[in-house]
Amino acid sequence: MKMGVKQMMAAARAEITGHSPAEAQRRAQEHNALLVDIRDVRELQQGGVVPNAFHAPRGMLEFWIDPDSPYHKPIFAQDREFIFY
Repeated sequence: MKMGVKQMMAAARAEITGHSPAEAQRRAQEHNALLVDIRDVRELQQGGVVPNAFHAPRGMLEFWIDPDSPYHKPIFAQDREFIFY
């Protein structure tokens, strides 16, 4: 069965946990969660960065996370919570 965008968004939301900016910061400090900035480089230059966040451009995210990808980044193999923003 083909899913439309609303169904895909509902399925995704059922699998993730959203956090406020304050909660994300607390989790990064107290629980070793990694903040992952998925904005492109131009947005980083214009808007600044969150200290200690890891930059993973949205267009490369699946490639960097997948351990079978030749572009895999070892940071995503760590056993920790990742908070994408």
